[in-house]
Amino acid sequence: MDQFMRAAYEEALKGLNEGGIPIGAVLVHKEKIIGRGHNQRLQKGSPILHGEMDAYNNAGRLPASIYRECVLYTTLSPCIMCTGATLLFKIPKVVIGDEINFVGASDMLRAKGVDVQVTNEPELVTMMQTFIAEKPTVWDEDIAL
Repeated sequence: MDQFMRAAYEEALKGLNEGGIPIGAVLVHKEKIIGRGHNQRLQKGSPILHGEMDAYNNAGRLPASIYRECVLYTTLSPCIMCTGATLLFKIPKVVIGDEINFVGASDMLRAKGVDVQVTNEPELVTMMQTFIAEKPTVWDEDIAL
């Protein structure tokens, strides 16, 4: 696991330790993390505070030129909402740590020309499998089943 996916993993663990869903993300610009986030739907009672959305929010307001040079690292395949934000900001590359437990909208990213890399990191896959097994109702709510 590279340093940026490790940082996203640390965010996921932070969310898990807070009693939330273990999904984390980091936004990287020129090899520097400029935004970190984790899913806080449970902690903050938010319907939209996914890990990717939190990372974008924590990066702050940025010029379009910065977004176009960024890479988004996310521990789980992004949902359609997070994919929409990624496309809106014209992020050119997304690295996904787990696309086994959930296949989000990565095909949509690819169709729009985004370079999508899936690593399926064993630690991330196992962490999410454990969470889903222990809290299936929370998981189903998070992915709107």
